[in-house]
Amino acid sequence: MAVTGTGPLAGVRVVELAGIGPGPFAAMLLADLGADVVRVDRPGGGGLAVNPVYDLTNRNKRSVLVDLKSAQGPARVLDLVERADVLIEGFRPGVAERLGVGPADCHARNPQLVYGRMTGWGQEGPLAHTAGHDIAYIAVTGALGMIGSPDRPPAVPANLVGDYAGGSLYLVIGILAALQHARTPGGAGQVVDAAIVDGTAHLTAMIHGMVAAGGWQDRRGANLLDGGCPFYGTYETSDGQYMAVGALEQQFYDTFVELLGIAEQAPARKDPARWGELREAVAARFRSRTREEWTAVFEGTDACVAPVLSLREAPHHPHLAARGTFTDFGGITQPAPAPRFSATPAAVASGPAQPGADTESVAADWDVPALLAEEA
Repeated sequence: MAVTGTGPLAGVRVVELAGIGPGPFAAMLLADLGADVVRVDRPGGGGLAVNPVYDLTNRNKRSVLVDLKSAQGPARVLDLVERADVLIEGFRPGVAERLGVGPADCHARNPQLVYGRMTGWGQEGPLAHTAGHDIAYIAVTGALGMIGSPDRPPAVPANLVGDYAGGSLYLVIGILAALQHARTPGGAGQVVDAAIVDGTAHLTAMIHGMVAAGGWQDRRGANLLDGGCPFYGTYETSDGQYMAVGALEQQFYDTFVELLGIAEQAPARKDPARWGELREAVAARFRSRTREEWTAVFEGTDACVAPVLSLREAPHHPHLAARGTFTDFGGITQPAPAPRFSATPAAVASGPAQPGADTESVAADWDVPALLAEEA
């Protein structure tokens, strides 16, 4: 069936060369916002060992099968490229060129194409051709070293900081900016080189400024926003759960210590020398009640305190439920598209694309009948 996206990117066509991690997530975001994303999967599959039925990064997309190593494979992709606005690939530098679908090949067929390249190390540099994953990319940028307790190894933040924040989101920003340029008078397509190391480093801009100003120590767990501050951190409750505290401003801190019940004995918040004493007082109080009880105490106040929920618990939080932050589609509870638009709302319109399942519809909608020959 034809894709009729209703989001702000309705009408934009995207070719995604199948990969794992940040590339598929970036393409999912574009698809969530209404773009017609066609994922070019390879025969026999590949990538992470997850059932394609549950791979939510492929929702709102369509899939065709093309063997890029076959004689006609590159031509089939270029047929799609000729009718596309954007291409996303996540190969190591030089691989797309060797396969015959690099920027020069694609721009020869479609000069207006925005060619998005997603890698960890970037298209150039000493490590450009070496393998890596999120944890290595964020390690060398200084971001990983900021996270966790000072007396323990750095805490691994899943793949959210590197792959998705420093990678996918910067690729999407770059694609949208380049798409805007391509559509201006005299504009043309171009290559977007999105490297996770670049994006993750960019995320630390504020911290670098604070280091230069003397307001941030270059070590873990010693600063206002990295767990070093007793009124910006997490605390265990009597039932082994946790509460998150972010009472930075004075008025919020005053409400926090009052509701926590330590207003009279709490030491001065602006004296780092007494932060250890303050932390002990806060921790002792939180251990006196359950997470549910403390949630009831702080709910709806300006104390800036919230329960630390699990992935399964999060969709049931009253605020998130009221906003529809999560949605159920195809029997899977999942995050709803974000952000939100007043005139062109986005939605989950289809589940994860199954490899090759949409060849006929894509061949018809994009007027690429040769895809059917490829599948046969």
